[in-house]
Amino acid sequence: MLGIEGKVVAVTGASGGIGEATALLLAERGAKVVLAARRPERLEALAARIEKAGGAAAWARTDVTRRADLSGLVRLARDRFGRLDVLVSNAGVGPISRLDDLRVEDWEKMIDVNLKGVLYGIAEALPVFREQGTGHFVNIVSTSGLSVVPLQSVYAGTKNAVRTISEGLRQEAGDSLRVTVVSPGFVRTDFAEQMEPEIRKRITGEMDRIGLPPDAVARAVAFAVEQPDGVDVGDLVVRPTAQG
Repeated sequence: MLGIEGKVVAVTGASGGIGEATALLLAERGAKVVLAARRPERLEALAARIEKAGGAAAWARTDVTRRADLSGLVRLARDRFGRLDVLVSNAGVGPISRLDDLRVEDWEKMIDVNLKGVLYGIAEALPVFREQGTGHFVNIVSTSGLSVVPLQSVYAGTKNAVRTISEGLRQEAGDSLRVTVVSPGFVRTDFAEQMEPEIRKRITGEMDRIGLPPDAVARAVAFAVEQPDGVDVGDLVVRPTAQG
């Protein structure tokens, strides 16, 4: 397949930020989008917005920490649109903190969402892609995994784990499947909501000062998706020019 038009694309974390922007852009360019997130009211509103603009969308409340929810998402794509061409694993959380704070529940949450959520998506989509003979994984990671800094040890660890798994998947995929990793820098989203107040203030300040709009990352995803079969865009880094 060449381009985006007609492709069926599932996007996790689609209720806001990068996921929402990606779904809107791909739908605008002719993709049939399957929206996944934990906030159904936002998914319903986004699907209605896409359909009002002439696009095609389906949605399902999805918690990526539950493999059954990812199974349902893939099944929805096939039932509604007949296939699944691309899985964009975008859902992520980042309650960052000092390791000394021993916020073990936050560590577990990042592992469950950022890492296991991607693995569950691979587990459900890979057999479908093999059956179809084509398919594309797009995994959203972070520049935090490229430059590890204090407070982000566990978060960066989960993102680097996804980067490593993605490379292994690419090598195992053969000549019919594609794997892309997109690493955003500071982006203006609600990413900092779950952080402690002092850290949240610092991170949101940087987002407000230099952060990219989410659609900058969406365009990177679209670039990878629109390539013809046989062209695999492996790594894309999208950061503000002002980011160190």
